[in-house]
Amino acid sequence: MTESSILFERQGAIRRITLHRPEKLNSFTRDMLSELDDALTDIANDDEARVLVITGSGRAFCAGQDLREAGAVEDGAAVRAVVERLYNPAIRLLRSLQIPVLAAVNGIAAGAGASLAIACDLVIAAESASFVQAFSKIGLVPDAGGSYFMPRLVGSARALGLALLAEPVDARTAAQWGLIWKAVPDADFAKEIAATTERLAQLPTAAVALTKQALNGSGHHSLEQQLALEAELQGQAAETEDFQEGLKAFLEKRSPRFIGR
Repeated sequence: MTESSILFERQGAIRRITLHRPEKLNSFTRDMLSELDDALTDIANDDEARVLVITGSGRAFCAGQDLREAGAVEDGAAVRAVVERLYNPAIRLLRSLQIPVLAAVNGIAAGAGASLAIACDLVIAAESASFVQAFSKIGLVPDAGGSYFMPRLVGSARALGLALLAEPVDARTAAQWGLIWKAVPDADFAKEIAATTERLAQLPTAAVALTKQALNGSGHHSLEQQLALEAELQGQAAETEDFQEGLKAFLEKRSPRFIGR
């Protein structure tokens, strides 16, 4: 039996996806992307899930597409098919999740691996990790949402520099630029990921989903449209049980105990 290249774990309200081809720096194959799509679909339909962590096995997060995979990159038609049928659905699924998604970048994130990381809601990286948009080195363009997320995170000048020069950016610099949320010393990485995951799992889940909807919509809205969306979503949030608990906890001067609805 072929070993799975995606490890999918459930622990209470926490879901964890581990990219698992450590001998190949967790580079993507078509089967691996299909497994990732399946795992994300399962999470989307999982009412008990309150946070997702995505990380990599071994010394890498993900080195992007496995360029040695037969038939995956042999010509333009093959490349387009992989992008349209596998990468794009994975990114759409990831961005549509109603729970917070944390990328725990434990090592190099290159090509589509870097794009996957920055498509997540929060990115925490070990200081030894790095990010590189390596597409120009082989005559391709950023995919898996990279061309969408990079300029929104770091601005057009840095996005073009990253895409054209394909120079690795260390985790500290990535955090300074706003490409990721935080870089932490390697010795503290596991502890930081565990603590942040637990914090995310205890948030008011419905409000998190509405917050993601508000922020994701802001990029193509006018101010008036965004103000209207805020009013609509705030009304929805105020109907949740977690809002009532949060308000009660505030008045009682205690920590809230959110149940996720």
